[in-house]
Amino acid sequence: MQHTVSVLVENHFGVLARVAGLFSARGFNIDSLAVGETQDPEVSRMTVIANGDDRVVEQIMKQLNKLVDVICVEDLTAKDMIARELVLIKIGANATNRNDIMHVVNTFRAKIVDVSPESLTIEVTGSEGKIDAMLELLRPFDLKEVVRTGQIAMARRGELKAPAKCGGKTGVCKTAKKTKKK
Repeated sequence: MQHTVSVLVENHFGVLARVAGLFSARGFNIDSLAVGETQDPEVSRMTVIANGDDRVVEQIMKQLNKLVDVICVEDLTAKDMIARELVLIKIGANATNRNDIMHVVNTFRAKIVDVSPESLTIEVTGSEGKIDAMLELLRPFDLKEVVRTGQIAMARRGELKAPAKCGGKTGVCKTAKKTKKK
């Protein structure tokens, strides 16, 4: 089963390698990994898409929560979520096929972001299904290059925030560490 896991982490060097290492150590191939800064520059959100057994994903989530730099972990798979991906597509275009390509672009509400005498560069955002359908329609043309960001996702309801900044936790979040006073 494909799982979508959202992980809030401290924005530090090496965190990505440690999180990805937990998945690979359990024999999980990460199908998609997107990482970016949140509204708080000290916190990044990772969206990990991986195929695997529910029990193993649950174990990985527990182990992720044990990592020092991990703030919150949430499996969005069974939740009502919003998921999107951004893709840039460079396609060979000439005077005879440009209108056909532009028709596909308009049908999928994509954008042409660069034009040259030999090619068009298209930007499309949407679900994995939308992206795959558009690529399938563009395959008969001369696909030069395809760059996919990987999927990003968030739950429709609730928020995944660092515990110090939210009243009620929506994910499996750690509690703030207490320091001893001297």
